[in-house]
Amino acid sequence: MRTVLMVAEKPSLALSIAKILSKGNCTSRKGLNGACSVHEYPGSFQGQSVRFKMTSVCGHVMSLDFIGKYNNWDKVDPAELFSKAPTEKKEANPKLNMVKFLQVLDAIQPVMNRVREQSVYRAKFSSITDTDIWNAMDHLGEPNRNEALSVDARQELDLRIGCAFTRFQTKYFQGKYGNLDSTLISFGPCQTPTLGFCVERHDKIQSFKPETYWVIQAKVFKGKDSPLTLDWSRVRVFDREVGQMFVNLAKTSRVAQVESVSKKEKVKQRPQALNTVEMLKVASSSLGMSPQHTMQIAERLYIQGYISYPRTETTHYPENFDLKGALKQQSSNPYWAEEVKALLSTGLNHPRKGSDVGDHPPITPMRAASEGELGSDGWRLYDYITRHFIATVSQDCKYLQTTIDFTIGSEAFSCSGKTLISAGYTAVMPWQGIPLEEALPACERGDTFTVDEIKLVEKQTSPPDYLTEAELITLMEKHGIGTDASIPVHINNVCQRNYVTVENGRKLKPTNLGIVLVHGYYKTDAELVLPTIRSAVEKQLSLISLGKANHQQVLQHTLDIFKRKFHYFVDSIPSMDELMEVSFSPIAASGKPLSRCGKCHRFMKYIQAKPSRLHCSHCDETYSLPQNGAIKLYKELRCPLDEFELVLWTSGPRGKSYPLCPYCFSNPPFRDMKKGMGCNECTHPSCQHSLNSLGIGQCVECDGGVLVLDPTSGPKWRMACNTCNVVVHFFEHAHRVQVAQESCEACDASLVAVDFNKTRTPLPAGETQHTGCVFCDPVFQDLVELKHATMRYRGGGARRGGRGRGRGRRGNPKKPKDKMAALAAYFV
Repeated sequence: MRTVLMVAEKPSLALSIAKILSKGNCTSRKGLNGACSVHEYPGSFQGQSVRFKMTSVCGHVMSLDFIGKYNNWDKVDPAELFSKAPTEKKEANPKLNMVKFLQVLDAIQPVMNRVREQSVYRAKFSSITDTDIWNAMDHLGEPNRNEALSVDARQELDLRIGCAFTRFQTKYFQGKYGNLDSTLISFGPCQTPTLGFCVERHDKIQSFKPETYWVIQAKVFKGKDSPLTLDWSRVRVFDREVGQMFVNLAKTSRVAQVESVSKKEKVKQRPQALNTVEMLKVASSSLGMSPQHTMQIAERLYIQGYISYPRTETTHYPENFDLKGALKQQSSNPYWAEEVKALLSTGLNHPRKGSDVGDHPPITPMRAASEGELGSDGWRLYDYITRHFIATVSQDCKYLQTTIDFTIGSEAFSCSGKTLISAGYTAVMPWQGIPLEEALPACERGDTFTVDEIKLVEKQTSPPDYLTEAELITLMEKHGIGTDASIPVHINNVCQRNYVTVENGRKLKPTNLGIVLVHGYYKTDAELVLPTIRSAVEKQLSLISLGKANHQQVLQHTLDIFKRKFHYFVDSIPSMDELMEVSFSPIAASGKPLSRCGKCHRFMKYIQAKPSRLHCSHCDETYSLPQNGAIKLYKELRCPLDEFELVLWTSGPRGKSYPLCPYCFSNPPFRDMKKGMGCNECTHPSCQHSLNSLGIGQCVECDGGVLVLDPTSGPKWRMACNTCNVVVHFFEHAHRVQVAQESCEACDASLVAVDFNKTRTPLPAGETQHTGCVFCDPVFQDLVELKHATMRYRGGGARRGGRGRGRGRRGNPKKPKDKMAALAAYFV
C-alpha cells in the first residue's frame, strides 16, 4: 500500500486537517523530534487505497545565511557580502531536527521512490472547515516554482543588503559614540523607508510655523428654538482688519434671512470585504493592538477554525463563496443575532465589488465563538471581523442632509444637519453610525432669524500629529513597502531597534537616533530612505513570481545597484557623522570609571547605554560585555592572563551571575573557548575563578552545560549552568561554600565543603562543617532548590538529578546512565 505524506505549517493545523479528512478516525503519535505529531489513517488517493500520514513543520524549516566564516564581523569586509560571500540554507531551528524528521521537496527528491507521475502537490484552502479542506483535496495543484524563486530572491537581497549596511554603520558609530543606546544600528531595504515615513512627519511637525487667522462666528435663533451656530461661507481670513471689515458689514443687519433650504438623501456605503491591511489599521486605531500582536492573534483564530486565512490582499468575494452559510453561523450570537436573522429573512445584499488579486478570499468568520473561548484580545479581534463581515452583506446607511443658507447683511452663512433614514450596516458597526443631532428648525426661503451674536474669533493653524500605526500602514501599502505579511514585522523592527517609540493613541514618535539616521541617509543618498527604489524592487519580485522576469537577472541587477550605493555610502560617511557628533557624546566622554585596563592600568569607563561595554580612552580600546544585566567591579581581582580587573555580571536579584575578564570575553585565551565566555566557562587550569576551580557537575537539563558555583552569592548560595537558564539555590544561610578537589564516586561531580552557621546547621550537635556531593549526599538532599523559568523543584530526589559532568580538569566525564530519570526527579 502506498503512503501519502501530508505536511501542514503548524502542529495544531495538522491535527485539525487530519481529523477532518479521517472523519475523526486517525491515530496519533509523537514524531521523532518531539515537537511534531504524526496522524495516520487509511483512505483513497487518485483511485488507490493508501495510508495517509499527516504531520507538520514548526514555523520556517530553513533560513538563508552566509557560510560560517562570513558571519565574523571583525574579519570580513561588509562589501564582500554583496557578491563574494556564499550563502547557504540552514535549519532555522537545529534543535528540532526538522530536516531529519521531515525532508521536503528539493531536499527529499534524491531519496524519493522514482515514479513517473507527479508526486508532489500543494493543497490550497482559506479556512479550516470540512468544505474547504475536502475541496482542496479534490483540486490539488503543483507547487509554484516561480513564487518560490521570488521568495528566495527577496531573502537573499534583504540578507546581503541589510547585513552589509548594518555591519558597517554599527561598527563605525558604536566605536565612536557611547550614548547611542542601541545594540544594533540596523539597515533594511523595507525597514529604513518605514522609518523614513515616521521621520518625515516629525520633520513637518518641527518645521511647522503656526499662522494666525480669523473667522466670523455667528449665532441666530427663531422664536423659542435653541440658537444655531452658523458657518461663514468665506471660511477664514488671514488679515485681522479685513476680518473686522466683514464683521462690520454683517452687523449692519440684526436679522439673518433664509436664502434657501435644501434636503438631499445621502448614502454611507457599507465597507468592502476585509483584507489584512484594513484589519491591521482598525486593530491599531480602534482596538489599541500593535500590528505584530494582531497578526499573532489572527493566526491563532485561523488555526482554531474561527476565521479564514488572515493574510490576504483581496477585498472581493469569489462568486462561489458561501456567504449565506458563513452568515448562518452567527445567527445565535446575542450581540448580532437580531441583525443576522433579519438579513437571512429579507435576503443578503451582495458585497461591494473590491479587488481580487488571486490569493485568498477576504477575512471572514467561519464559525461562532464566545468571549470565554477566545480570551480578551482574541474576542475583540473576532468581534470586529464578524461585525465587518455582517456589514458587507447589509444595506447601506441612508440619511437626510438638510442645509440652510443665510445672509446677514452682505455676508453669507450656512448650517446643516443630518437625520437618519435607515441604519443599514451601522446597526452592527454603530461607531460608524450617523451621530444624533438636534433637528434644525422648520423654515423656508424668505424666513428671518434674529441675530444673537456676531464676533471675530482669532485662531491659529496647528501642526500635524505624529503618524499613527494605521496611517503608517496606509503609506506602506500605497508605496509598495513590504507585503501584507511583512508590514507588521517592519513596524515592529523600527520600534525594537529604538528608532521609534509608541506613544498614546499608538502614535509613532521617532527617537533621536532614528531622526539622525534618516537625516544622514538623506544627506548621503536619499534613495536609501525613500520608498521609490524598494517599490521598484518589489515590482520586479512580483514579475518573478508571475514567471515574467528572470530570478538571477533581477537578483544580480539589484545587488549591483546597492553595491555601488554601499561604496558611495562608505565614502560619504563623514557627512553623516557630522550629524551624529551634534546629537551624541564621543565614547571617550561617556560612562563612569569602573575597572582597570590590563594594558595601561588606568580606569576604563563603563558605558551603560546599549550595547553596554567598557572603554579605555588611553588605549582607545573598547571591550564588549554580556547584555541585559548589571555590571559591577569584582573585588578588584585581576585576570592572571592579562592583568585586566574582573567585573561581575548579574542577570537579576536571584538569577545567574559570574565574573569575567573584559579582555578574555572578546579574545578567548584557549582554543576550546569561544568569544563571549565568562570565567564560568574558562578552562584555565589553576585560576580560582575558572570552570576548573568552581565547576561542580553536569547541568540537569541541557547536554553541554556545567553547574558552576557562584562564589559571590552567599549567604543565599547558588550554582548556575554556564550554558542555559538553570539556577540551583542551595545551603541558604551557610557561612561558606567551597568546591573541593575530590569527586563523587557515584556521579563524578565535584564534592562541596560547606561551613554552616552554628544556629542553622542540619548537622549533628557540635558539627558545623560537612563535605559531600550536592546530588548524592543525604545530608544535602533537602537543602537544594532548582529554578528554571517558572519551574521549581525543592528537596528529595534532587541527588539523582546531579549525575553527570564533572569539572574541566576531568576532560570528558561520564554521562548519566539515566538522564530522563534525573530530569523527572527535578520536574515531577
